[in-house]
Amino acid sequence: MSDGSARFRMTGEWEDSGLWLIGLGPGDLRHMTNLAVEAARSSDRRYLEGYTAILPEDQEEGLAELVGSWERAMRETVERPDEMIMEAKNRRVSLMVVGDPMQATTHIDLKIRCEEEGVPFYVIPGISATSLAVSLSGLQSYRFGRQVTIPYQYGDYLPVSPLEMIVGNQMNNLHTLVLLDLDPTGMGVDAPIPMSPEQAFSTVMEMAGRLDDKEGDFFDSLESRIPEWDCILLSDIGTADQRLVSGSFSEISDVAGGRIHCFIFPASFSGMERDAFEHHKADT
Repeated sequence: MSDGSARFRMTGEWEDSGLWLIGLGPGDLRHMTNLAVEAARSSDRRYLEGYTAILPEDQEEGLAELVGSWERAMRETVERPDEMIMEAKNRRVSLMVVGDPMQATTHIDLKIRCEEEGVPFYVIPGISATSLAVSLSGLQSYRFGRQVTIPYQYGDYLPVSPLEMIVGNQMNNLHTLVLLDLDPTGMGVDAPIPMSPEQAFSTVMEMAGRLDDKEGDFFDSLESRIPEWDCILLSDIGTADQRLVSGSFSEISDVAGGRIHCFIFPASFSGMERDAFEHHKADT
């Protein structure tokens, strides 16, 4: 059984069968490592995972030119991977994922399934969009708390736990990286529709309204304080269209343009963190 490292034979050729989980990096194929390109090119079948993250359209076109033809794999294919795993018993199969593939629990489950079926499983890491966001922000990585995702609201259902986690980080003087949902349906079947900053703001405010009876100083007057929270908006990171803008959360919610966004809510600033935050204001 594989230990998870990408393998060559001594001749320089790839193993005859197995499933390779290949990280593409965040949004621009130039972030792919040489090993990732070689592994994808050497595969007999290539899938591009299309629901936990997405590539810009021009990069999707370039992917076929770089590594060969590929098929899109949505939630059903990845979470019920029997066909993919059976194929990997006799062929080289690659599942290409934007960013770092082991960031998603779905892909960890895929590794376990392969091990249970006796299928060799290899991981080729990619640059993570989440780690890149922290680096670009100018904030200290050790001062970040739990990462949060703002989900789309499904009918009347909207969990308030993401906002509770943000407030919990603030209570511990920790910054929060906030990812925005890609799937309004929650099914992972249709093409992703990234949440906009405006939608994220209204969703967080709706959460705040549902927490208005929560006890504790950090929850007092939450609806009135949230619009004034310091915020960094990071759009299309890792691509040629990358943009960082800082300001209050309400100001950030009005920023137009861009495709895929995430936020950082800073806690108190230390050292040069304030300078980094103010510098991004100059880019508005």
